[in-house]
Amino acid sequence: MGIQSLQRRMTGTENSKDSRRSSKYSMVAKQEERSCLNRLKLRNSLAKETLSEFFGTCLLITLGCSCVASSVLSDGKAGGFLTNNLGFAMAVTMAIYATGGVSGGHINPAVSFAMCITGRLEWVKLPFYVSAQFLGAITGSALVFGVYYDSLMKYTGGVFTVDGPNATAHIFATYPAPYLSTINGLADQILSTALLLIMVFAIFDKKNIAAPKGLEPIAVGLLIMLLGLSLGSNCGGAMNPARDLGPRIFTAAAGWGYEVFTTGNNFWWIPVVGPLVGGALGAYVYILCIEAHHHNGQESTNQDVDTEQFEKHELANMP
Repeated sequence: MGIQSLQRRMTGTENSKDSRRSSKYSMVAKQEERSCLNRLKLRNSLAKETLSEFFGTCLLITLGCSCVASSVLSDGKAGGFLTNNLGFAMAVTMAIYATGGVSGGHINPAVSFAMCITGRLEWVKLPFYVSAQFLGAITGSALVFGVYYDSLMKYTGGVFTVDGPNATAHIFATYPAPYLSTINGLADQILSTALLLIMVFAIFDKKNIAAPKGLEPIAVGLLIMLLGLSLGSNCGGAMNPARDLGPRIFTAAAGWGYEVFTTGNNFWWIPVVGPLVGGALGAYVYILCIEAHHHNGQESTNQDVDTEQFEKHELANMP
């Protein structure tokens, strides 16, 4: 019994030593991991926001355009108008969840522009946000092209076209319906983006009902789905210059050619100009109709009110 007891003590001591060694090695590994992460960590807030917008827009295009690719390349067997709109709505939701706490998850130059003209975002940030959004859209398009390359080649026979029975350019960018005039297309994009910004402002307006904290991206996603279903049949419901022009630039370089810009009576500029005008219009419509009439609760100077509005409504500071 004495020998067995001694053996148990020696075994217990060895196990204790092994446990301490394992704990020590684990702490060292964690410290090394933190050290590596600290070396990678961006210190500049604008750099963080710029990277966030790039990443968010890349997610949007990768997920959204992949839904369209699945639908088109399966001849509608794997989806259609409804699933495309649902897919893009969910893509917007996920992109905002991924980036909203860093940059606000604008993922749209029209949104960033509207934030600037209403004092929610500093003008100096606009070029960085917009550049990142366009680069993210181009990168996302490249990812979709790479993932569906074999399917594209089989479907098209290696000939990428904008029009015709095997057209595939609309997987990436939006194109007008045959009946659509330039004026009607521009009005479509102005109205749809104005409605987008009106409701985005409402969703984040804490002096209104607003969406519950943490559910704002879901509310925006539902809004995108509604706008796509109600106003998406004329020209695809872009409402986002980066979402449309970025992939269009990619397709021009990837084999579809310059026709992506000339088709539809040079339609390409309408999803760029229309959303910028509509976004600004929608932002000011909400301010003039709703936000300007909120009760402040106490007397304050105009400067105090402006500061409060900036802090509570800037999308870059999501609650």
